[in-house]
Amino acid sequence: MLEHLKILTVTHKRTNLNEIGDYVLKVDSKELLRQHLQHLHTQFRLEELLYLATCNRVMYCFVTEHPVDSVFTAHFFQKINPELSLQQLEEIDEQVLILEGEEALAHMFDVAASIDSLVVGERQILRQLREAFEECRDWGLTGDLIRLMIQQAVQSAKEVYGNTRIGEKPVSVVSLAIQQLMRTHLPKQARILLIGAGQTNNLVAKFLAKHGFNNVTIFNRSLPKAQEVADLVMGKARLLTELEDYREGFDAMIVCTGSTEAIITPELYAKLLKGESGEKIVIDLAIPNNVARSVVEQFPVHYIEIEGLRNLAKLNLAFREQEIVRAHHLIKKHLIEFPAVLKQRRLELALRQVPEEIKAVKSKAINEVFRKEVEVLDDTTRELLERMLTYMEKKCIGIPMKAAREAVL
Repeated sequence: MLEHLKILTVTHKRTNLNEIGDYVLKVDSKELLRQHLQHLHTQFRLEELLYLATCNRVMYCFVTEHPVDSVFTAHFFQKINPELSLQQLEEIDEQVLILEGEEALAHMFDVAASIDSLVVGERQILRQLREAFEECRDWGLTGDLIRLMIQQAVQSAKEVYGNTRIGEKPVSVVSLAIQQLMRTHLPKQARILLIGAGQTNNLVAKFLAKHGFNNVTIFNRSLPKAQEVADLVMGKARLLTELEDYREGFDAMIVCTGSTEAIITPELYAKLLKGESGEKIVIDLAIPNNVARSVVEQFPVHYIEIEGLRNLAKLNLAFREQEIVRAHHLIKKHLIEFPAVLKQRRLELALRQVPEEIKAVKSKAINEVFRKEVEVLDDTTRELLERMLTYMEKKCIGIPMKAAREAVL
């Protein structure tokens, strides 16, 4: 069963972060994402499917008995993004990491524990992984294998965070970006546009509040979510549709939305400038980028993006190298235990009919095989017989279940 576990992933370790967007499902709503994933599930005859996209990785984890090689991978990502070039498809092995069986399982455990993250020790990935699983589960895409894997990966990650210093002095991609922002000596009263109100910009708002910035306007598709983030910085909430008509100018812009296309185009950027010509700070924390590259090329911009934070992240990694070794020792224990977890589940599935079948035997004995004998019994004797059979029924159900547990152990 474990050999059917497969992972196709594109991460910061093999790919320029700006190019990860080429392998992301480009949809603008949860409903479209659900439809695309269900289509992949059906088209590639996958038993289970889990999709995870973050600022430094995209992962497709699935269960299938069919072989997964470079031909399958090229075909798979061609369906994800029909605009991939022929060269990208031919060199798919250089961009996409293909993992199977135990290697796929170990990778998932590393991801959950933030060992494979751009910023090692960043706990946000654990929440993202759980939310991705819950979403795919609710859409009917996952089953027992992925459920048990995520369950064990989460337990393993919690042990790593609790028993190593990997998360000490917590650093995130957002905090690295804010570090870069602070180095620009931006005044506390500077006009800041925060575009998007998801998890990332929620964290951005907390950092801005911590550093005393007090002139922040948040734009988002949902006004209530924009207001939630605005409340963190005593800012103003606006609908994203109002952005084009915004004429109050800005000194810094921080962008991170769920859009898979650039939403800050040169035309929109020019309108937002309101005739101002000085250099502006633009931070793009989205994958794919939400700020068009032509904006950076055409305007004086101090541009901060995920890819540019890679060197800062390396310093973070150096601090935690010894903790990664300790973390892998803890994870190894969970990896060794996982086959037993799978075996236990298979036995549970095999034995799940036992209780009903034993109940059926009891019913048949009373109502068919020994019906005439039972009918002549007085009430007291019949009650005793029922109690004895119920006792035997419970014991008979418990015996194979206990044997199954002991067999696994």
